[in-house]
Amino acid sequence: MNYDMDNKEKRPLLHYTPLYEALDPYEVCARCNVIFDSENSEFLIAFMGRSYRIGFPQFYAHTADENADYAPLKEMHAAQLLIMRYLIEGRYIETQGKFLTFREMPWGAVYMSTFDGRCIKRLAFSFGGKPEELEKAMKKIGAKKLSLGDFSYEFELLPGLRMQFILWRGDDEFPPSSQILFSDNFSVAFTAEDMAVIGDITIGSLKTLSK
Repeated sequence: MNYDMDNKEKRPLLHYTPLYEALDPYEVCARCNVIFDSENSEFLIAFMGRSYRIGFPQFYAHTADENADYAPLKEMHAAQLLIMRYLIEGRYIETQGKFLTFREMPWGAVYMSTFDGRCIKRLAFSFGGKPEELEKAMKKIGAKKLSLGDFSYEFELLPGLRMQFILWRGDDEFPPSSQILFSDNFSVAFTAEDMAVIGDITIGSLKTLSK
């Protein structure tokens, strides 16, 4: 990953790089529900409807389809750091089939105001008045249309880790509103800060894909 010396993400990169390089790739596969290609020394990961090859022990993110119109793991440093942290610290467990709000996560009440402003309100502001753009973007990542709210979609962030975006139209009295739901295994896979970053990454990626 190429970072300028004054980039705000350089410090976490310096912290996580040696931890990543020291990983046992087969332990990672068992813990994180990913595949390791030992011949090419790459993790094979699907992220927001795109397939990637993640280098190991030197981290890089290449898309399996080089003609993909947009690839967050290739374009966004925050997404690269998220995946690096997931492979280092995260853990995958099977979902029980439930979806939870951020507040319902074990630490959700403490960080709810931050997540609300950073993600939920941003989703409503970005797409509440133009749901056709959200639909366009969701189709590109293979999302499933739902019947919740006025507009809603479900998509897979990583294998077995799913999210739901729900929008309600505004009117003369109230602005558009939204909700973000996570499959119940997210709290084991990610920290509270990671969840806010996930909101940033997914909304930002959908805004790009909606153009």
